[in-house]
Amino acid sequence: MTVPHLRPCDVLALGPHPDDVEIAAAGTLLLLRAAGRTVSILDCTRGEKGSRGTVEERSAEALAAAQALGVQERSNLGLPDTRLSADEATTDLLVAALRSARPHLLLAPHAHDVHPDHTAVATAAERAWFLAGLRHHQPHLGAPHRPRLFLRYPGNRPVEPTLVVDIARVAEAKAAVVRCFRSQTNPTDRGHLVLGLDVLERAQVRDRFFGARIGTAAGEPFWCDGPLPVGDLSVLLPAPAPA
Repeated sequence: MTVPHLRPCDVLALGPHPDDVEIAAAGTLLLLRAAGRTVSILDCTRGEKGSRGTVEERSAEALAAAQALGVQERSNLGLPDTRLSADEATTDLLVAALRSARPHLLLAPHAHDVHPDHTAVATAAERAWFLAGLRHHQPHLGAPHRPRLFLRYPGNRPVEPTLVVDIARVAEAKAAVVRCFRSQTNPTDRGHLVLGLDVLERAQVRDRFFGARIGTAAGEPFWCDGPLPVGDLSVLLPAPAPA
């Protein structure tokens, strides 16, 4: 395993496989980029055990999606697909990534998922988020750093969210990003799909459902431990009407 050295960024999005970040959070990342935030993506595997697409195809698709998102950097840990675990080695790879990237926001999978890789990455990310902030934990991996905000995104199973980001104005742009994963869309045989939907269909159905729950056309759900700090309730209100 190669210890990752990432450039500093505002947001680090962690995915078990290429396309997981985009399915769950491409709209949110597009909005963050539009707001001037730097975004990086770290994939754990190359998706080599997937039913469709070669490693080379999936790598090219991931690069195209990263370019469409305008991310600063996309890296891959090269861990074995379908064999991920929240062991010490994997946790410390994520510790090293957090300490080098030093993000303010970490996005990672939610543990409530049918895919064992998603569950493993969720657990490893939670451990790494905490351990990365401890000065005496593996000091050779870099200076301690713990992201201020840690949000989980759902995968194949629904999760009651803490918040939903309104992505209606970038929904079409998100669809274009997800379509970059051509090997994972429009399969002729759907037998391997957990819910019978390809990556774009799954993203759009979920986005419409959670968008409807907040009164908009599309929304991306996220979950976090505990309450979120809000300094001014006006951020939750519509912009004031012009005088």
